[in-house]
Amino acid sequence: MAITLISLLFISQILGSSLANAYWPPQPGYWPSSKVRSMSFYKGFRNLWGPQHQRMDQNALTIWLDSTSGSGFKSVKPFRSGYFGASIKLQQGYTAGVITAFYLSNSEAHPGFHDEVDIEFLGTTFGKPYTLQTNVYVRGSGDGKIIGREMKFHLWFDPTKAFHHYAVLWSPRDIIFLVDDIPIRRYPRKSAETFPLRPMWLYGSIWDASSWATEDGKYKADYRYQPFVAQYTNFKVIGCTAYSSPRCRPVSASPYPSGGLSRQQYQAMRWVQSHNMVYNYCMDPKRDHSLTPECWR
Repeated sequence: MAITLISLLFISQILGSSLANAYWPPQPGYWPSSKVRSMSFYKGFRNLWGPQHQRMDQNALTIWLDSTSGSGFKSVKPFRSGYFGASIKLQQGYTAGVITAFYLSNSEAHPGFHDEVDIEFLGTTFGKPYTLQTNVYVRGSGDGKIIGREMKFHLWFDPTKAFHHYAVLWSPRDIIFLVDDIPIRRYPRKSAETFPLRPMWLYGSIWDASSWATEDGKYKADYRYQPFVAQYTNFKVIGCTAYSSPRCRPVSASPYPSGGLSRQQYQAMRWVQSHNMVYNYCMDPKRDHSLTPECWR
């Protein structure tokens, strides 16, 4: 009987381990973040708004939202390509209506006609997972329509338990979104009309977006649970600034000198999109796809 019990315990441990690994993406085989040195927040960024809602604890920046204000920060320099990453930890509990963001934009330079590349965490209610939204805007709402290109994911881990690294790799050929160095989305350059080419600054922020953030605005920010807190650390920023020489060479997320993703990286990305993607604008029948030609086959 003892041998049988030990055998059953051993088998259950193997199965438990296999099941856990079954819900974790395959290794990408290449880790772009390891190629970029971490930098001090003060070296590359400045406060944009809500300075009273920002605090540095050793190397981690904490920002928060309450009923009086949110907070945001901005890179000192604009970039025309590069790798932009930060390790972020989110708040547990009720955060409906609250957006925690890390993104590229030139909205201040081109109001109403801007470009933007977003990593946004959509707040949630008790017991439900965070949604990570990636988005690309090209020349904003100059025609009266804001054309978002959203892809949304539920992560394979709890983003409130520890810091995880989120990054955007923006090159002249594509935009790659990465989570812990695993590519989750590639947005290729199909044409100049569907790709951001003007310099952008890097931002981070926390703010109230109750009108749309959680289940299309069904759940609002509830300030009984304030403050809503986000932490950022391990900033990694490298690339061609708007002031760099035209010969500045864009960084790559690839092990290949010519750029692009490897076969192993594509396999990891396909796994994430098969298991964790919960929305793809190209697959939404309610969208007007004449405005998003990059979705056409």
